[in-house]
Amino acid sequence: MAKRTRSLYTPIKIRLAGVLLSLFFLCFSPGLSAQDKESLARVLPALENHFHIKFSYADEDIAPYRIDPPDLEKQLPEILSEIEVQTSLNFKKLDNRYYTITRKTTDICITVKDALSGDPVIGATVEVTGSNRFAVTDTLGDFRLAGISGNAELLIRSMGYGTTNIRAAEWTASPCKPLLLRPEYQELEEVVVKQYLTTGLQKKMDGSVGISTESFGILPGLAEPDILHTIQALPGVKSVNETVSNINIRGGSHDQNLILWDGIKMYQSGHFFGLISAFNPYLTRNVSVIKNGASALYGDGVSGTIDMRSADEIDNAFTGGAGFNLIGADAFARIPLDKKLAVHISARRSVTDFVSTPTYNSYFDRVFQDSKITDIDNQEVSEDIRRNENFFFYDASLKILYDPHEKHKVRANAIIFKNSLLYDESTASTSESKQSTLDQQNLAFGASVESEWSARFTSSVNAYYTKYNLDAINYTLFTDQRLILNNEVLESGVRLHTNYKITNTINLLNGYQFYEVGITNTDDINTPRFRVKEKDVIKNHAFFSEVSYQSPQKKTYIRGGLRVNYIGKFEKYIYEPRLNIRQKLNRRFALELQGEMRSQVTNQVIDLQRDFLGVEKRRWILSNNDDLPVTRSKQASVGINYNRSSFYTGLEVFYKTVDGITTSGQEFQNEGQYLRTAGSYTTKGLEFLINKKTERYSTWLSYTYSVNDYEFEALDPASFPNNLDIRHSVSFAGTYIINKLKLALGLNWHSGRPFTMPQEGYEVIERQTGNTINYNSSNSDRLPEFLRADLSSTYNFSISEKVNATVGIAILNVFNKKNTLDIYYRLEDDQSTDIQRVENLSLGITPNMTFRVFF
Repeated sequence: MAKRTRSLYTPIKIRLAGVLLSLFFLCFSPGLSAQDKESLARVLPALENHFHIKFSYADEDIAPYRIDPPDLEKQLPEILSEIEVQTSLNFKKLDNRYYTITRKTTDICITVKDALSGDPVIGATVEVTGSNRFAVTDTLGDFRLAGISGNAELLIRSMGYGTTNIRAAEWTASPCKPLLLRPEYQELEEVVVKQYLTTGLQKKMDGSVGISTESFGILPGLAEPDILHTIQALPGVKSVNETVSNINIRGGSHDQNLILWDGIKMYQSGHFFGLISAFNPYLTRNVSVIKNGASALYGDGVSGTIDMRSADEIDNAFTGGAGFNLIGADAFARIPLDKKLAVHISARRSVTDFVSTPTYNSYFDRVFQDSKITDIDNQEVSEDIRRNENFFFYDASLKILYDPHEKHKVRANAIIFKNSLLYDESTASTSESKQSTLDQQNLAFGASVESEWSARFTSSVNAYYTKYNLDAINYTLFTDQRLILNNEVLESGVRLHTNYKITNTINLLNGYQFYEVGITNTDDINTPRFRVKEKDVIKNHAFFSEVSYQSPQKKTYIRGGLRVNYIGKFEKYIYEPRLNIRQKLNRRFALELQGEMRSQVTNQVIDLQRDFLGVEKRRWILSNNDDLPVTRSKQASVGINYNRSSFYTGLEVFYKTVDGITTSGQEFQNEGQYLRTAGSYTTKGLEFLINKKTERYSTWLSYTYSVNDYEFEALDPASFPNNLDIRHSVSFAGTYIINKLKLALGLNWHSGRPFTMPQEGYEVIERQTGNTINYNSSNSDRLPEFLRADLSSTYNFSISEKVNATVGIAILNVFNKKNTLDIYYRLEDDQSTDIQRVENLSLGITPNMTFRVFF
């Protein structure tokens, strides 16, 4: 900071009129004269002239101050002490003639907390205005700044809270003082339960569950946030095979979920072929999980919606982080380029092709069991084949944030993630070798403009492009047969919607959405020569409108809307009404009623269980309005909940029916697997949750009962249990916080899902055209019960003033229980009479650890 020395004060000549005017005020307004303040910038030169001294200071340090005029009859030290009391300045004597003036500094320590729940606010940014100094609150909500001017102003911001300004002089370093931030909620998206199960999970007014990754606490089995694993802690959300690529919301299949990332539909959700979420949780700021009663804004997703949003604000200072676990390493950064422009980037890559860890070995055994890679009954394996596999995955994202005006926001983003498997086979006796590959990739781009035209009217326009590819090349070593499989999805679209606040309690949403989706499937065999390529395209126009009402006392919430889809290829209109009601009965009890109708034209099917090396068997297809009809759903639910500050319990009853499903899309492993016929399923049941939480711990028990049945007229019998029918499901877990240490332990149990056994004593039907297995009635048997115990722990600590760190461990399946996820039967070939029983097992004991730094 530049400093300069003032010259001696030269008295200003005062005109006679000025003297008379001064005498007039001194005579008639003595009190006012005594109260007048004088600029310190004028006082200091006068002191220099009177006492024959010089002050050295920075102009900006003294500019803000006005003080009482000093009494020049007093001694200089006394005058300087009086000035110090009235300002935040220090006077230091260098010798008999020279003095320096500097700002008083202080060390401050503040604990930032939520004003309503008392929970620490993690990741809040603290900026010293007018400087480049800043801090970020740690996992306890604390931040410290040393050597701050007492007159400095601090600006504290955090997503979801109002901005707070404080002066440094009011906050001392010891002990840390609490600062309460009051949450800011959009009026029609009020949070009903602030801490739902664990910190960072919230139940909203419309019944959806919000996940804030920035303030996420801890869940059993997770050492760090994993978005798609986290939502499986919610009642009614399960994965029958422990993967994030097969999430079942109220008995629906995974392809019936609408998965959005910043408004872009995603066709791939997992790494390691489903064991890890593909979305980086450190830039994905908020997630909404909707099981029923969705806004008319949403299309597709007849089963549920998972809407992920990345960080959307321009920070005042650079923030970021990096870390690693026993599977991969990642880094992210939020970089403000100026007040109007910022860049957010993230990248993650596995280390599985460099090092083999216990976590990787457990994941590998789980994913590749009963595939070409590990199938011990494979003929090629029995011929003494040398095998070598090389697997890796990566993902990266980029977001550009530009605020040309305080009323307008422009956003552009891109994301890519990929799984890649290379599999080598060679004979032990010859040099013959073959190489098979499997690649899965999703690439997406999007851009949006949000505008606030007035206090009541806003608009948003969003355009996107997404491309999904699943490619496999499978070589048979001894026959030289080569099979090429490809599944490609291209989708582009645009959505425009407006919000108009009619009154303080009524909001009107209107909009239009258009998208075009094209799907290509290719099968290419060299021996015997066979090639088929199918490509379909569908264009969809949708108009939607809805009205939201929330009473002034916030006891009543009603949202009703209608979405109208027009599919030009089929010349078909599809009407989708939506309803969501919440009524508080008193301070503790509330009733909820939700209903919706939805549709989708994209689905996943399985042509053959051995496709794509038997690893990623599903491929996307489009409806043709014939044997592949448009999938449509109807759903209704009613619930009651009780909420007190530290206690929540809720009961919800639901009924859902989905028409237009096909046998090829339900992963049948009996006589139905070679058919393609349309049908429906109906699921009904209840969800119960009880949750007790305090500042230190949270514990919960959830129970789901459901009955899920198919109806296929072309099959015999026509009605039988759904492949995803899990009648009873229980989850019990608890988390505990001891200072900077977090602990979590949980148990998951559910009854076995259905499967089909061959008829005892008459297992095989022999025919000249090929033998087949003679099955019992579809899904007439049940797998054993599933039970798994998980634990996790994290510890947070500070490396420096600006760098925090977290170390964590997690263990899935602590007791190493061998849970059976699936059982099916097959013949080695169509001339065989020996049946092979294939049993897929869950993950064994799977340890993991993580280390992360945040700066």
